[in-house]
Order: sequence, then C-alpha cells, then structure tokens
Amino acid sequence: LFKTAKDADNTRLTSIVGVQGGPDEWLGLSDVICINRYYAWYTLQGKIAEGAESLSKELDDLHKQFNKPVLVTEFGADTYPGMHADQPEMFTEEYQKEFIKAYLDVADTKPFVCGMHIWAFTDFKTGQGVIRFGGMNWKGVFTRDRKPKMAAHYLRSRWTKQ
Repeated sequence: LFKTAKDADNTRLTSIVGVQGGPDEWLGLSDVICINRYYAWYTLQGKIAEGAESLSKELDDLHKQFNKPVLVTEFGADTYPGMHADQPEMFTEEYQKEFIKAYLDVADTKPFVCGMHIWAFTDFKTGQGVIRFGGMNWKGVFTRDRKPKMAAHYLRSRWTKQ
C-alpha cells in the first residue's frame, strides 16, 4: 500500500498508526511515525510518572531507530464527569488532567514530536463491555453534551498561557 500510494503521488506523506505491541518495522515504512499510546491507562495503570517515562523512552527509541517525525495520534484517560479525588486516581478529573499534562510535557522535550492528539474531544457512546461503563468512552475533555471537564480548562490555560 505504501508503494502504491507513492507511485500515485510521491509528494504526499504516508503513515500507519501503530498500537502498543505492534511491529515497529511497519512504522518504518511511514514518512511520519504515528502511534497510539496509553501508558498509565491500559498499561502501568494509575502510574502517571512511570507512564510518562515509558512514553519518553519509546519516543526516543523510535526516533533513534527511524529518524523521522513522530505524531502521537491518540492518548488519554477515561474520566467520569464530576468524579474527583484529593490525589489523582483513575477515572477522576484530576487524573485525566495530570495524565494529559504529563504526556504534553514529555512531547515538549522532543523536537522530533510533530504533534499530539488527545483522545477524545468529547465523551461518546460505544459498545458495551467491562472497560466501557455505561457503554461510553469517557476519554473526552468535554462531556457528551459539551460541558468542559477539568482537563479542558487546563488545556485552555496551557495553550493561552492564562
């Protein structure tokens, strides 16, 4: 598919999104390395600092291996609206904010990271399952009806320096 795309138009960038545990050699076929990562959520659960360290190491390793820009196409943490804790705990608004902050802080130290995409803009309905309480994906920084969570307020202040 990469060859077909380049044969059709060699000026366009190609990519494939790698999920955790996928073969790195496939990423090398891309012009831009794209990865979905959820350290401190699906793996290293509840351990934001360790998750950020794992992300940092993997980003460095990918850049060293392929010497290409890296785009983190998904990262985030499920957050039940209005759930709070004094210390950030999984599913709280505090945890989501700290999780996002940690990932963005890592990216700020990597000049080869060309972008980050928080998953997701809003909470959304999805299939039922043991990891989908109420059949919802709660990773939005806004609720399903577009009310901001703590993470949305944090992002506004980070991006506007207010």
